[in-house]
Amino acid sequence: MSAVPPPPNDTGEAPGQDAAEASAPAGGGRRSVAAALLLGALGATVVLLASGRVWARGTAAVGGGSLPLTADGRAVTGLPAALAIVGLAALVAVFAVRGKGRLLVSALLALSGLGAAVSAALAAGDRQALDAKAARATADTAAHVGALTHTAWPYVTAVGAVLILAAGLLALRFGSAWPAMGGRYERDGAARGRRAAATDPDRPEDLWKALDRGEDPTR
Repeated sequence: MSAVPPPPNDTGEAPGQDAAEASAPAGGGRRSVAAALLLGALGATVVLLASGRVWARGTAAVGGGSLPLTADGRAVTGLPAALAIVGLAALVAVFAVRGKGRLLVSALLALSGLGAAVSAALAAGDRQALDAKAARATADTAAHVGALTHTAWPYVTAVGAVLILAAGLLALRFGSAWPAMGGRYERDGAARGRRAAATDPDRPEDLWKALDRGEDPTR
């Protein structure tokens, strides 16, 4: 004997279908939150660490010899590290705002990653930082560094910045469904009021407590 299917609800859908459809966006929202947090934090960490590594090496001619010189990412350009910090702040701020504010912060997060990636890629072949070091070492403003070589750290920095950009794109796409800080304490945008304690007129201690709270115990 076959089971009789449950009758449809007012919308023509079987019971439980609404709950299943509602749980799908919630699950997708949790996954996108986790992915954005992981990508943003990992990307900012990579950018900050890679910016402190040696990006370029060279030599300066001093007194008939050569002086080895190096320049790290912050000496070449401080923009990727600064934008990574901005991206981290925006990643946290995404959960502190709602509505259009969240959209703007998400855009700032994405732009921080994009700017850091572009600036790191453009500075990958820079020689000005080492030329400035060569000028200081030789006391000759026209000095230039020789035997110039570059490392892969600028491109590692750009990859980390792309992760920040991906976090910003996730926030732009799914951020409207993400929870906000302190949301459990709010309902319809307003804080929940404290419920007044019940007063038993037959208990003297309750009457005194009501008086201490500034309430009328006879009401």
